[in-house]
Amino acid sequence: MTVLFDGVCNFCNASINFVIDRDKKGVFKFAALQSDIGQEILKKYGLKQTNFDSIILEKEGKIYQKSDAALEIVRNMDGLWKVFYIFKIIPSFLRNPVYNLIAKNRYRIFGRTDACRIPTPKLKARFL
Repeated sequence: MTVLFDGVCNFCNASINFVIDRDKKGVFKFAALQSDIGQEILKKYGLKQTNFDSIILEKEGKIYQKSDAALEIVRNMDGLWKVFYIFKIIPSFLRNPVYNLIAKNRYRIFGRTDACRIPTPKLKARFL
């Protein structure tokens, strides 16, 4: 499973750190949307390659975006985080406006960096 995230978004980077800390089995790989591999995956699935507004999960040849991606990620994390998958019963047309509100304001609220994160040597193998 590959998680694509906005590499210059502080909130997105914190979210990826959160997932890494709770993925002891190492099932997730990560790539910034701005990276070559991120752009390649976006192009492969016909997704927009600029103005990012969603975390994206590529799993078994299928793409999940926005709240669907977030819920699918927690579903595959270690520990009790799986319980949050219960929110899948709420239709995405109700979940995504909340997601969109956070995504739209993430730079203003959480800030941004000038460059994508650089993984530690230990985590480097998990970043594409």
